[in-house]
Amino acid sequence: MNGASAAKPPLTRPSKALIAEEIKRRERSKAFREAIWNAAGTLIVVAAVSVLLSTLLVPVLRVYGESMLPTLRDGEIVVSFKTGNFERGDIIAFYYNNKALLKRVIAVSGDWVDIDENGVVSVNGEVLDEPYAPEKSLGKCDVELPYQVPDGRWFVMGDHRLTSVDSRASSIGPVSDEQIIGEIALRIWPLNAFGQVK
Repeated sequence: MNGASAAKPPLTRPSKALIAEEIKRRERSKAFREAIWNAAGTLIVVAAVSVLLSTLLVPVLRVYGESMLPTLRDGEIVVSFKTGNFERGDIIAFYYNNKALLKRVIAVSGDWVDIDENGVVSVNGEVLDEPYAPEKSLGKCDVELPYQVPDGRWFVMGDHRLTSVDSRASSIGPVSDEQIIGEIALRIWPLNAFGQVK
């Protein structure tokens, strides 16, 4: 060893411009992280509100089966709106055995329903005009006809009378307020059939 030590390079102070640039970089990084957190928070809130709305106010339902042909087809997606007032001809969704069923309101509380051997439906002695049910059929019916709809209930039937299991079957009977999800008002899928459901 010759006793000489390596010289350390002199320490240089960063320039004010370098310090200002580093501060700006850190501020941009912080702003970017805050923007990401704000966007994620907004998306979570929007998703939560959407789920609440679709569950509580406007449930979205998928059609299963053929009981509402030709009005609704298997696989279509519809939106129901919660209302408390249903009229004859409205299509409603209701719970039965933990499943959502879609049927048409045929008669309301106090009405007398009768169905002849050809499947022609009368309410309070008047034959219903039912362009939505092109095939008439008595279908599965084990309730005693004529049948009076009890208070607070609705007598419902599917448009495809031969295959529909509905209020004509004592296992389902007339639908109560507690069972009803809402009125089917809008078809949203498929897109080429988007529009009001009648």
